[in-house]
Amino acid sequence: QVQLVESGGGLLQAGGSLRLSCAASGRAFSTYAMGWFRQAPGKEREFVAGISWRVVSTWYADSVKGRFTISREDAKRTVYLQMNSLKPEDAAVYYCAAGRREDVTPAQYDYWGQGTQVTVSS
Repeated sequence: QVQLVESGGGLLQAGGSLRLSCAASGRAFSTYAMGWFRQAPGKEREFVAGISWRVVSTWYADSVKGRFTISREDAKRTVYLQMNSLKPEDAAVYYCAAGRREDVTPAQYDYWGQGTQVTVSS
């Protein structure tokens, strides 16, 4: 069982930067692949970024490549999402998730946080 708590969301202007954090508790956190997803009102939850255990690989949605960076510190049981050059279309509730597979599909992730709101004004 893994519990996840996101933080760091907020309101900012387009072009700004924000770093989200996801604190994990529970067993074997370091063996899970971690992902960030987001969901805007009226839209389906979509993949944003993922990172494998042992930080062997990372993968991103095309819409955020070059602007967002995912990282993890297993010693701190924390995953981060650094978001730069934010756009109004990045506004959403952001969720972190843990799963056994490196995937972009929400169904492949077993544990989810409660989400943190990111609002971007134009």
